[in-house]
Amino acid sequence: MQITIYHNPKCGTSRNVLAAIREAGHDPQVIEYLKTPPTRETLESLIARAGDGARGLLRAKEPLVKELGLDAAGVTDAQIIDAMVAHPILINRPIVVTPDAVKLCRPSETVAELL
Repeated sequence: MQITIYHNPKCGTSRNVLAAIREAGHDPQVIEYLKTPPTRETLESLIARAGDGARGLLRAKEPLVKELGLDAAGVTDAQIIDAMVAHPILINRPIVVTPDAVKLCRPSETVAELL
């Protein structure tokens, strides 16, 4: 099974999820999304497949969310995606992609549902 993880090596949850994937016997494609951000098209696809809208993959605790007003009522998915493309730190992690699903794996134990 092909698995891709959008990973931030500085994030403990992201490191735990990557370790769990490898412990399950998989060799995932690792994308350090802060170094290699997803394109708008890729981000839109991930959001659509995850099924929770753009807000579902937004890193709500990031101070930039408040600075940019993304926590306000009425902010559209398009506005959130624009901000994520401009500021990849706004993308929550880790996002795990399998042929059947896309899931934000927070807490890290939720990756087991995909394996």
